[in-house]
Amino acid sequence: MKIAFIGAGNVALHMAVAVETAGHHVAEVYSRDPQHARRLVSMLYDARLNPDLNFDESVADLFVLAVPDDAIEEVVKQLVLPESAILVHTSGGISLDSLQKWAEIYSDVTLRTGVFYPLQTFSKSTDPISFEELPLCLEASDKETEEILVALGQTMSKIVYLVNSQERRVLHVAAVFACNFTNYLLGVAKDITDTETLDFDLLKPLIRETVRKALSVQHPALVQTGPARRGDLSVLDMHLEYLANKPEWLELYEVMTDSIQKRYAIELLRS
Repeated sequence: MKIAFIGAGNVALHMAVAVETAGHHVAEVYSRDPQHARRLVSMLYDARLNPDLNFDESVADLFVLAVPDDAIEEVVKQLVLPESAILVHTSGGISLDSLQKWAEIYSDVTLRTGVFYPLQTFSKSTDPISFEELPLCLEASDKETEEILVALGQTMSKIVYLVNSQERRVLHVAAVFACNFTNYLLGVAKDITDTETLDFDLLKPLIRETVRKALSVQHPALVQTGPARRGDLSVLDMHLEYLANKPEWLELYEVMTDSIQKRYAIELLRS
């Protein structure tokens, strides 16, 4: 399959490499930042740089919108694509109906639309991410397009799901808790150790074991530990005293502690 990428950020970078690893051809790349587009083209076998959003003469069959959610409509508004091209986005939050509506409003030709959402976190690192065990969540405007996207996905990953827009939105919320919030909390832990000139590496075995345990059981709540889980008020008071002059960290601690205590309230009453 011949594929064009519109956008050359983190998602496009890793996904385009995975597409070629799976035996497909990335024909063209466009980005509003030419430097990003050139970087991505340099990592691919025989892709060319498209100077603008006019793909009328493109040889690609599939056009992948790998741009921020709030830019998708504006990009679709300016896109010029061949008749019956397949246009997909990679967003966890934008519905297929929205993409289809924008395609109908702004395109002079009939387009098929879909979603090709890789459920993973992508960073600026150019070290390739293996897509083999990476869930691909797909949705399409019609059965034929769905079959094409599933066939493409199965060449890239062992884990391909048909996921509708509402299910994908829920998955995206869960992913924010599992990934973004978790990473932010780890950053706070690093800030705390840095404040006291302690080595953050001391926490890394704990972090690894926490994740290992959470993934080894039916529900992570089964292996929750800590003073909030135990109802250890003296330890909680000590922590709150330490954080008293650090309002952002204090607020986080109180919110998390309150949530944990509410989840295990019945068990705490029995203890």
